[in-house]
Amino acid sequence: MQLLNYIFKKYRFFIFFIFLESVAAFLIIQNYNFHREKFVSSANFITGGFYEKVTNLKDYFSLKQENEALANENKMLREKIEYYKNAIDTNFVTSNNFPQFQYKTARVIKNSYSDSHNFLTINSGLNDSVNTEMAVVSSLGIIGITEKVSSRYARVQSILNLNTKINAKLKNSNHFGTLTWNGKNYNKVQLLDVPRQAVVNIGDTIITGGMSTVFPEGILIGKVTSVNQKTTTSSVLEIELFNDMSNLNHVYVISNKHKKEIEKLEENE
Repeated sequence: MQLLNYIFKKYRFFIFFIFLESVAAFLIIQNYNFHREKFVSSANFITGGFYEKVTNLKDYFSLKQENEALANENKMLREKIEYYKNAIDTNFVTSNNFPQFQYKTARVIKNSYSDSHNFLTINSGLNDSVNTEMAVVSSLGIIGITEKVSSRYARVQSILNLNTKINAKLKNSNHFGTLTWNGKNYNKVQLLDVPRQAVVNIGDTIITGGMSTVFPEGILIGKVTSVNQKTTTSSVLEIELFNDMSNLNHVYVISNKHKKEIEKLEENE
C-alpha cells in the first residue's frame, strides 16, 4: 500500500495528465462523427488482427492431428499405388477396369450430430459433378450420403441419422450386416443382423461391404466394442466410429462410374 502511495505521489501530475487526455479524447469521439468513425475503424482493425492471430495459433496446435491424418491417408494411397503397379506388371489392368470409383474433395461448412436426423452441408455441388446418392468419407472413415444438391453445395445425410442404412461387414471375414444408428451416442453406431456363426472379437474392424452402388468395399467405419445377441440366428454389434463426427472438416465425395449401369441391370430383376 505504501508503494502505491509513493508511486501515486511521484507520478500524480502525469496520471492527472493522462486522465485529462482520455476525457478529451472521449468527448471528441462522442461529438464528432469523423473522429468516431476513425476510432471504430481502428478498433475493428485491432480486434480483427487479434482474432486472426488466435485462429492462426489454434491452427498451429492442430497441425499434429492434421499431419497424422495426412500420414494415414498417404499410407492408404501408397498401398493403392502398389496394387495398381503390381496389376500392371501382371497385365491385369485393361482399359475397361481402371478404378470404378472417383474421389472429389470438399469441405464441411455445417454439421449436426446431436439430433435424431442429422445432416451436413459441404461446399461442392452440381458444378463440381456432385450428385445425389454419392458416398461422403474422410481419411478416417464414412460420414454419410449426399441427399440434396444445388449448384455449389450439397446436403449430406449423416450416418448419425435414424433413416441411414449402410451395408457393412467384418474386415476379417465376409460376414456382413446393416449399419444403423440408434440415436443415442454420436460416437457409436450398430451393425444389425450379423450371423451368430460369425467369429467376432472386441476390437475387430468394421468396413463397408461393397454390396451397394454408393460405397466402395473396404471403407473404414469403426471397431467392435460389444456383441449382443438379438435373436437365435443373429447378433447386434456395437461399433465405435473411427471418425469424430463432431469435428469434421475436409472430406471426399465418391462417385461410382458404374452406378447407372448396375441400377439399370437390377431394374430388370
